Amino acid sequence: MSTDFLEHPLDAASVRVLGALAEKAATTPDNYPLTLSSLMAACNQTSNRDPVLELDEPTVLNSVGELRRRSLVSEVYRSDSRARRYRHLLADSLHLHSAEIAVLGVLMLRGAQTAGEIRTRTARLHQFEDLPRLELTLNALMTLPQPLLVQLPRQPGQKEVRYAHLLAGEPQAEAAEQPEPEVSPEPDRMAALEQDVASLRAELAELRARLDEFQRQFV
Repeated sequence: MSTDFLEHPLDAASVRVLGALAEKAATTPDNYPLTLSSLMAACNQTSNRDPVLELDEPTVLNSVGELRRRSLVSEVYRSDSRARRYRHLLADSLHLHSAEIAVLGVLMLRGAQTAGEIRTRTARLHQFEDLPRLELTLNALMTLPQPLLVQLPRQPGQKEVRYAHLLAGEPQAEAAEQPEPEVSPEPDRMAALEQDVASLRAELAELRARLDEFQRQFV
């Protein structure tokens, strides 16, 4: 089993599978562990996902196989069903408690987020009484012998720092938004603008001439 995610990161599909299992374990316990079809639906749902993915069955099965090899997912059977089902092993393999799993779950499903966003979005999975309680959990995940969370550098224009999981390795630095370069008008458009300016000047000259003529009537 490898838990060094910086050296052996999970791919995007495996992160989505693991995050979906962590979410459904808390939100739909009656249907958990998940069948393959339920797991695919959870991975590909359009709500509470960023980005929205369209993982096919071979991709999900391949991710499940990788996560099983790393002791992060197990295959189980229920007495009331013959279908294979899957559950995550975050508590067993990484020794995480429910609050930590909730934080990792929303980060796996929705990407980097601020502390306020994490607290709001984990409400279905775990209730944090206040931000200080959440921050204790964030700090715990960042100070593990093998850290699972990182605080991202504040980007220009951002008021709050964001946090990202490390299951897929070190997050790539986000490029600062650059202003779009000015585009020179096309030659035809420039000619049209010059013609418009000339017409306006001619109209202005005509108006001035009429005003002068009107004023002379009262001299």
